Amino acid sequence: MAWVLLVVSGLLETAWATALSKTEGFTRLWPSLIFIVTLVLSMIGLALALRSIPVGTGYAIWVGIGAVGTAIVGMTWLGEGVSIAKIFCLLLLVSGIVGLKLLH
Repeated sequence: MAWVLLVVSGLLETAWATALSKTEGFTRLWPSLIFIVTLVLSMIGLALALRSIPVGTGYAIWVGIGAVGTAIVGMTWLGEGVSIAKIFCLLLLVSGIVGLKLLH
């Protein structure tokens, strides 16, 4: 259950990071509310997952999922550039996330 919470919390990190980019300095209501709600839920899930997952492993996986997810959202829906080099680097991050899980 802790691993499911960790993955969901990492995906929520993607949601809050994306919403943060749309708040325009917290001047837009709905992106700001989405940011706050997803941030709180992400932190709660991370905290609960860290009850049974070591903090170094859990935090690294949480950040990795959020970083990869946010980069994918940026490239897919927000018009950020896509390149083979970027995809390769994201695959390196994913391999690190999988490696941490397998070594746990």
